[in-house]
Amino acid sequence: MHLHILTTGGTFDKIYHDALSEFTIGEPMAPELLADAGINLTYSVESLLKKDSLELTDADRELLRERILHSPHQHILIIHGTDTMTLSAQHLGVISDKTIVFTGAMQPARMRNSDAPFNLGFAIGALQCLDCGIYLAMNGQIFNANNVQKNRQMSRFETL
Repeated sequence: MHLHILTTGGTFDKIYHDALSEFTIGEPMAPELLADAGINLTYSVESLLKKDSLELTDADRELLRERILHSPHQHILIIHGTDTMTLSAQHLGVISDKTIVFTGAMQPARMRNSDAPFNLGFAIGALQCLDCGIYLAMNGQIFNANNVQKNRQMSRFETL
């Protein structure tokens, strides 16, 4: 199994520059996290976008959709900002011949107490067990892309 990882930016890859929350989206952290974890899968990482998910447009979502449709790989992991992750997952429509899992982080991967490494590992495990379809893997749970929402107050995802 080859894992095709597409990154779009979001908190997972954020770099904060000051206490006023000024940030940029850095290079993808997935390769470093996977190397640290000793992952023994073949994978490729493609930085498709470097945006906060609140800045993603319909054109960006269409670019993501087209990239997935034209990927030669069946297993697609998308690292995405959490604020609009569900919207992007739903924009993909019905892709019936691939297993697609979205994940992200509430705290940047570069921070010491980030949920990014756990979410990434959990998403990779989920991707290997799920049937074709579109899912979110966050907070130790797997959600169907059409039946989930982010609870901003609780900083977690929940089934509708």
